[in-house]
Formats: sequence, C-alpha cells, structure tokens
Amino acid sequence: MARIQTPVLDIAYEASGPAEGLPVLLLHGFPYDVRAFDAAARIVNAAGFRTIVPWLRGYGGTRFLSAGTPRSGEQAALGQDLKELLDALGIQKAVLGGYDWGGRAACVVSALWPERVAGLVSCAGYTIQDIPNSRKPADPEQEARFWYQYYFNTERGRNGLTEKRREIARLLWKMWSPTWAFDDATFDRTASSFDNEDFVDVAIHSYRHRYGNAAGDPRYAPVEARLAAQPKINVPTINLHGTVNGIAPVRASESDAKRFTASYQRRVLENVGHNPPQEAPQAFAEAILQLCQAAPA
Repeated sequence: MARIQTPVLDIAYEASGPAEGLPVLLLHGFPYDVRAFDAAARIVNAAGFRTIVPWLRGYGGTRFLSAGTPRSGEQAALGQDLKELLDALGIQKAVLGGYDWGGRAACVVSALWPERVAGLVSCAGYTIQDIPNSRKPADPEQEARFWYQYYFNTERGRNGLTEKRREIARLLWKMWSPTWAFDDATFDRTASSFDNEDFVDVAIHSYRHRYGNAAGDPRYAPVEARLAAQPKINVPTINLHGTVNGIAPVRASESDAKRFTASYQRRVLENVGHNPPQEAPQAFAEAILQLCQAAPA
C-alpha cells in the first residue's frame, strides 16, 4: 500500500504494473473497496499497463488531513478527490474505470476535465446525479430498491450503519448481485475497510446530500453547480451493465448514449450484478484494455 497527500486527504492506494505503462485509475463504490479490482488489475498489468486503485474518502487507510474538514460524500467531492489524486501523482492523462460511487467520480472527471481522461469504463452508464430534480419520484419498484438510501436519511439509519455496517453491507451485496456466490473470506477482506472512522459520516452525507437533505461542502459548490447542468461526457466510453444489477436495472442505461459525445459502446453482461469488476473481471479488464490500446501514444 502506498500513500499520497492531496489538498484535503491522505489517500491510501495500491499501484501495480509497469511504471512506464499508461496509468489506469480504478474506483470502487459503496459498500466495497479496492479488493473488487484484484483480478481485473492483474489482467491489465499483464498487458503492460499500470493500475492505481485508491480507497475512497471514508474507506480503508484513506484519512482526512484536518479534523475540521466536512466529511462530505457528495458527488463533487468524490470527483474532485479523483482529479486531485491525478494531480498529486503527476498523471496528465489516464483511463478511468469504476462502479457505484467510484464510477460516478470517474464520470464527473470525464465530464468536467476530459483532457485528463484517455477513456472511461462506467458501470451502469451515466451516473452523475441530477440533484436539482432529486425530489421527483421514480416508479415504485425503483423506490423500493432505494430503501437503504431512505433509511440513511434518518437517525435510525445512521445508528444502523454505525452498529451494523457489516450486516448492511453483506445484505446489499446479496441484493445487488444475486448470482454472485462470494464467500465469507471475500467479504471479510473488504469489510475491514468499513472500520475507517469517517465511513459512517461520509456515507450518511452522501445519501442525504443527493436528495437535498444535507448541505454540501462549500469547497465543492462550483463543481456541484457544473454538475447540475448534467454535462455530457466527451471521452471514449464503454458502459458495462449487468443484467441482474439489483439497484440499477439494465434498462436504466438503455438511453444513455445521448449523454456521451465521443465513441460509446454499451455491453450487457449476462448474470452479472452491481459489481462487474469482481463478478466478471475478464469482461471488465477487456473493456479497460480496449481503451488503453486505442489511446494515443
């Protein structure tokens, strides 16, 4: 594990593969961690490319530099974290890949700083939140899938995540990836990342902010303002969407092509759920490698 400081974080990350290879940043979601990319990263490394896999704010060894920094989980913070990580590492251009929170961070950077992105693998398509319209109801089936988000908007939910974070995470893994037969050892290797002292605060803020129930960190207000316009993404993109994704049904990204203005492919992965890099590492790695190989030298 390596560490590097950005303006607000001391970020823990894993780097592997040849130092001279095109860098690939891989971003995990909630409630997961860097272990989701173990198999896919090995494939990417074997093809001659470097992978950098950070723990997001609130996970694993990543820490805030100041006790006074708001423990924000808003999308602008996650995107800014990724952009500042690229800056700190001296990376001018990289391929980005991620899912859930990490996929959203990758979409944010791709939309707002496309000059830094050689290609994007986004699981479940365009995932930048439309916060100004977040109070419009979805269909009842989708609202039911969001039960945990509404739970986290209550103090009972905060207490639940504090006291039963592993139980909630395991349940979400099962609900979101019903065909993924993960074992206890696989779950335990990730669950230790939830012991981060900021895990609960960052997660609760994320799920409250997206519905307008918590103020954002003023540091990220300019970025949130840009995201409110739902900017299009102008980098080469491959969208991977599993057919049994229990939180984002495969139909949810069917019309997303109009949000991407560079080359765009959508690949539907049979019997794959919410976590493609861990459930289908070969398919995920192949998408990453296609973008790496197409990137200008």
